[in-house]
Amino acid sequence: MNVAFRKPMSLQEFLIWEEGQGQRFEFDGFHPVAMTGGTEAHSTLQANLAISVGGRLRGKPCRFHGSDLKVEVAGSIRYPDGFVLCSSPDPRRTVVRDPVVIFEVLSNSTASIDRITKNHEYAATPSIQRYIMLEQDRIGATVFSRAGDDWVGHILKEDAVLHMPEIGIDVPIAELYEGLDFSQPADAAPEGPIE
Repeated sequence: MNVAFRKPMSLQEFLIWEEGQGQRFEFDGFHPVAMTGGTEAHSTLQANLAISVGGRLRGKPCRFHGSDLKVEVAGSIRYPDGFVLCSSPDPRRTVVRDPVVIFEVLSNSTASIDRITKNHEYAATPSIQRYIMLEQDRIGATVFSRAGDDWVGHILKEDAVLHMPEIGIDVPIAELYEGLDFSQPADAAPEGPIE
C-alpha cells in the first residue's frame, strides 16, 4: 500500500501518526514507508535468530528482541529483523535508541536499502557495534563492525562463525539457516504427479 504525503514529517509527527495506523511503518527521516510481508525463509531466519542469539544471551545482561520494537537511528525509525539491547529493561518502552547489535534479513525488495541506507544510519548510531545482514536465498552474511573510528565490513560464508564480542557470544552462521534447504533452485517445481 502506497501512502502519498505532500510534505515531510518530523520524527515526532511520525511517531504520533503511526500510533493510529493498522500496520507498521518505518520512517526514512522524511516520510513513512509501509512494511510488507516476508517469505517463509525470512520468517525461519528470524525464528532461528531468536533461538540462537536469544538462547545464548539467557542469564546475561543483554537481551535479543525481534521486529516488534521501533529503533531510532540517525533521525529515522526502523524495525530491524532482530537486535540486541544491553541497557536496563523498560517494559513500557516503544522506541529503542541504544541497540548494540542489529540483524537484517535481506530480500530483493529491501536489499539496497539494507546495504546502503540502513548501513549508513546504523554506522551513525554510536551504540551500534555490529550490523549483520543475512542472505535469504543462500547461507551467508555481510557483517559491519566498529574498528576504532572505522566501520569495517566482512563477508561470512556458510562455514564461518559470527563473533559478537560486544555481547559475549559466537554463533555458527549455518545454525541461523537451520530448516532451510537451498539445494533446489527457487523456480524448480516440486516433483510428483500433476493433477
